[in-house]
Amino acid sequence: MKETVICLPEATNAALEQLATATGRSPSDLIQAAIADYLSRHQRTVPASVGLGNSGRADLSERDEELLWQEPQPF
Repeated sequence: MKETVICLPEATNAALEQLATATGRSPSDLIQAAIADYLSRHQRTVPASVGLGNSGRADLSERDEELLWQEPQPF
């Protein structure tokens, strides 16, 4: 685990200490949980449909017009 130093306003730090005492958890544990929660709500996920239409051709965008007018190849 990497140690990180953060600066908090005095009121925020006092509230954090009070919550830590009330819950029996350390301020560090509360901060880690808060950051993990924040990150999980703000991560951009890739839709499941991304990559489903993979043609396997590296030159598709360069040859799109040519390939569009060919007869379909059997699978």
